[in-house]
Amino acid sequence: MTHMHCMHSSFNGRVGAFRQQQPRPQNLRSVTPVTECKESRIGKAPVPIPAGVTVTIKGSHLTVKGPKGQLERTFPDLCDIVQEDNSLKVVKRAFSDPSKNRKAYAQHGLIRSLANGMVVGASEGFAKDLQLIGVGYRGAVAGNKLTMNLGFSHPVEMEIPQDVEVKVTRNTFLNISSYNKESLGDFAAAVRAWRPPEPYKGKGIRYTDEVVRRKEGKRGK
Repeated sequence: MTHMHCMHSSFNGRVGAFRQQQPRPQNLRSVTPVTECKESRIGKAPVPIPAGVTVTIKGSHLTVKGPKGQLERTFPDLCDIVQEDNSLKVVKRAFSDPSKNRKAYAQHGLIRSLANGMVVGASEGFAKDLQLIGVGYRGAVAGNKLTMNLGFSHPVEMEIPQDVEVKVTRNTFLNISSYNKESLGDFAAAVRAWRPPEPYKGKGIRYTDEVVRRKEGKRGK
């Protein structure tokens, strides 16, 4: 019995020593979130400047001119935009204030995405396609006005922004294009808001690549 007691004590001693040698788990709050790493990688990626596009940088103000149009934007003083050969780079600034450093880190990827959108818009442009679905639904463009019949007692008229172009095909398909991604998105969303697609019969205004979840109507007993 004494011999077995000694073996048991020796084993416990080795287990205790082994546990003491194990590294203590790190504080989870010190681990960098995956989303922040992703934004950082996006921010570091250069923005290619295609042929036919000129870029002008004055401090935090960026001007991009291309075959589709000209865009200008003033960015926050958190990052520097520099041109190297045929590309733009967004360089995050370093601040002594930790809160400002965190803000610059958070904005790094966003500023790069906005600059890339300016270059793509000026060189290629953007487009969204909408479809009018419903009995009697139709659209037409005259000058800078988009007129739609959407089942109301009167037609809906919308003024088309100067940097947006609208083409109507087969009366019910709207092709909306612009070199300004934000103007395009805002106008397309405003058009759709007149008759968002309803989930029962599917009628309304929807993006052509939009998936509308259909619901079954209530059945009579």
